[in-house]
Amino acid sequence: MVTRWADPYKTSEVEGARVMSKRGRLLARGMGLATAVLMWLLPVGAQAQQKAGSAQIAATQDVVKLLLVKSVHAGPSFASRPLATVIEQRPITLVRTTLPVLDEASGADGRAWLRVRLPGRVFNRKTPPPTGWITASDTLRSKTAWHLVVDVDARRVIVYHDGARKRSFRVIVGKPSTPTPRGEYFVEETMRLPAGHVGAPFALAASARSRVFWSFMGGPGQVALHGVKNVGGRMGTAVSNGCVRMTGDAIMWLAPRIKAGVPLTIR
Repeated sequence: MVTRWADPYKTSEVEGARVMSKRGRLLARGMGLATAVLMWLLPVGAQAQQKAGSAQIAATQDVVKLLLVKSVHAGPSFASRPLATVIEQRPITLVRTTLPVLDEASGADGRAWLRVRLPGRVFNRKTPPPTGWITASDTLRSKTAWHLVVDVDARRVIVYHDGARKRSFRVIVGKPSTPTPRGEYFVEETMRLPAGHVGAPFALAASARSRVFWSFMGGPGQVALHGVKNVGGRMGTAVSNGCVRMTGDAIMWLAPRIKAGVPLTIR
């Protein structure tokens, strides 16, 4: 899980972290990561699709980058029930919050709305609402060609690019008492961790949250994919607190390619 400050996180495998900026570089110090990441999306603007087991992997996924804090509603109208408020930056790396776009609509006043997948938990509920509507104003639209799939039973992370399977990695998943949560998620931010910290050298913090740890080390039990350094474990086993642990070579190949907003499917 991941420890959070501006918008507190919690992690079950990496200790409290702090981000420091020096000469334009962010250094995430000691983080707790309970990683589990994954989501299956049939996105807006999707191109040719390919089957991957039971999932349909689209060639691209529409994403939206927030330029301001956004109010999330149950429908494409300010009159609809408010669900949450999403800040415009992620709390650890300070990158812009980037959300997968699932649908779009025009309100009665002609205002453009987007249905997006939401990060984390809202209103202290253990199961976050999967989606919500935000106005399209003060956002930037783009696409990602990457998609991550975590196959918990096979204990593998499968990487797709342009709808085609690119790589597959053997991983460690959550043990039965603290399982890796299945569902449709996305990567919130990617962090480089110091060599001496648990989960180094990288962690991909996901929108997934543990369904066992309501809070952990002061945070909300955020799940992530991260390295195995300083935490150990044998690939292909189920021994983590919910995070997905990867070999150093695997996470070093993956981390530079995966940006905020990339869909993650855990099944």
